[in-house]
Amino acid sequence: MEKSSKASKTIIHVVLILGSILMLLPFIWMVLSSLKTLTESTQVPPTIFPSKAQWINYKNVWNLLPFGKFYINTILMILFRVIFSVFFSAMAGYAFARLEFPGKKIFFMIVLIQMMVPGQLFIIPQFQLVLKLGWVNTVKALVVPGVVSAFGTFLLRQFFMGIPNELEEAAILDGCNRWQICWKIMMPLTRSGLVALGIFTALFAWKDLMWPLIVNMSITKMPLSSGLASLQGQFSTNYPQLMAGSMIAIWPMLIIFILFQKQFIEGIATTGSKS
Repeated sequence: MEKSSKASKTIIHVVLILGSILMLLPFIWMVLSSLKTLTESTQVPPTIFPSKAQWINYKNVWNLLPFGKFYINTILMILFRVIFSVFFSAMAGYAFARLEFPGKKIFFMIVLIQMMVPGQLFIIPQFQLVLKLGWVNTVKALVVPGVVSAFGTFLLRQFFMGIPNELEEAAILDGCNRWQICWKIMMPLTRSGLVALGIFTALFAWKDLMWPLIVNMSITKMPLSSGLASLQGQFSTNYPQLMAGSMIAIWPMLIIFILFQKQFIEGIATTGSKS
């Protein structure tokens, strides 16, 4: 039995290692391609390693695009989306989990339906709203679609439902109102969920491509995702520069994940256990 258990663990670890390697291959290929010449990047059969590292690709792509503006627009978009999304999702999640009010199930069903409907269906009404407000080609237009999150509402509702009712009852006996219960008792207990939602929101905002391309035509008002899309040519593409630009754009998100990976994993792992 002991030998069988060790063999099964070994097989599991081998499979996980192989899966990890497969997941890392695109990232490794991006790093290697960013250091190749244009000829090496399009060669058939493909060359894995560059004959000589072309660090000039990073300098060229940095001078080609206004990455400083891209970073500022992206940071502002992520900052405001995270703040508003976490705040509104926490309020809605607490209400759906701990309060009783008319139409509660119907409203929550609407939230679930919004999660099931493709986001592309909301692009036209969102654009019309932004256009009438005069926010086209502004950072405000990048923020608006992310201020409310159906996913965040559902996620935090699961966390709030996992908190014992006795804590809330004790707070009511001590004279706390609903606002005090939510902010002074519930919020600290769901900190891992709030951090996980913040990371999810930042990740979704970072890789958002379609909406920024639609709402902002000026390159100085684009975030990193849509700014990099301008490197993709209609007939030809300088792939080493495109990969170098991707490397320049990806490192902040890698740092965020490394710093908050514990909360990120904990938020995912505990969400499924709440009911």
